[in-house]
Amino acid sequence: MGVMSDAVASFKAQGKDVSVEFLSSEDQSLLALQGPSAVSVLQKLCTKDLSRLFFMNGITDQIAGVDNCRITRCGYTGEDGVEISIPSRHAPAIANALLDPKVGNLKLAGLGARDSLRLEAGLCLYGNDIDEKTTPVEAGLLWLVAKQRRAENNFPGSDKINAQIKNGVTRRRVGFKMSPGSAPARHHVEVFDNEHHKIGEITSGCPSPCLQQNIAMGYIREESKKVGTEVTLKVRDKFYHSQVCKMPFVPTHYYQAPK
Repeated sequence: MGVMSDAVASFKAQGKDVSVEFLSSEDQSLLALQGPSAVSVLQKLCTKDLSRLFFMNGITDQIAGVDNCRITRCGYTGEDGVEISIPSRHAPAIANALLDPKVGNLKLAGLGARDSLRLEAGLCLYGNDIDEKTTPVEAGLLWLVAKQRRAENNFPGSDKINAQIKNGVTRRRVGFKMSPGSAPARHHVEVFDNEHHKIGEITSGCPSPCLQQNIAMGYIREESKKVGTEVTLKVRDKFYHSQVCKMPFVPTHYYQAPK
């Protein structure tokens, strides 16, 4: 919040008309509606045409008669869907309206379902896969930093990021597919090369319902990041074969605007 407030002050000093309002988490609730049929179900309760709402775009609309609902076409699953910011006092009513069998065949899902979906999509979990010590270069997230921002070199951490772009890094975030019969590799599981040298660590892992295979992501040394590299993971004092692979593990289905 402090960084945003400083940025607003800087823009205002340049004569720009900018304002930011921080909403209380007690006053607003967030519903994540995800999956291939998510938007078609939501459309029945909205007034605006959601077919024109593309990935990472948002609108304010009425849902089930409730005004000031912010609908953003995004999510944390790799699937098409929306995240809906609504006044907290109306959250139960909107959730129940979405779950009405007459509207669609929606089901409640917990954190386990969300975590397996986001991992299949190769999405990071803050605190596990990225934290305040991780850079976009190491995490394979450099696409989030626009080339113009890199050139201006005036954002928090820009000196370090630009230095890594120029000089390289010692570790990279990669995906892993486990061999059949392997135990799931969770947070902090160590990664070894074929000569039994430790080369990295797992940050997230789970059985993939879509692939019927254990998958994981983590960081390994730069020289071992090539797709297809054979590695060994130490899970509860047992060693299991694995292979470095591309992410996402399962193709994503974002609703993109026509090119």
